[in-house]
Amino acid sequence: MRFVLNRGWIAALLVMLLGGCASSPQVIDPRELSLTASPEQTLRASAETLITRGYVIRHADSDLGRLEALLSRWPGYRLQVQVRAEGQGSRVSMVATRGGRAMPPWTLDPLLMDIQNRLDLLP
Repeated sequence: MRFVLNRGWIAALLVMLLGGCASSPQVIDPRELSLTASPEQTLRASAETLITRGYVIRHADSDLGRLEALLSRWPGYRLQVQVRAEGQGSRVSMVATRGGRAMPPWTLDPLLMDIQNRLDLLP
């Protein structure tokens, strides 16, 4: 039995295969928390918390209020932290990815609570 593809079928198959590559980028919702500490204190507490939990700080810029960290053990997360001034305090925003895919924002709650605890801001 012979299977013959004509040009129309080949073109249709090619369009279907390449169509998946043209999808829109995934929107990642950050997890945010407002704190009464200064942006500098919040960024420092964020870095200390991540290091304590086994993350390796790849990039940190206190002027921009950003840092990027990687979890040094499996399954390997990438975490981006942004701290900005908000009124008399600061607002910390986190996004985590694993394998290039966004992790659910609620998975960052324990980290945010640790940062808040490190700043001694828990009620």
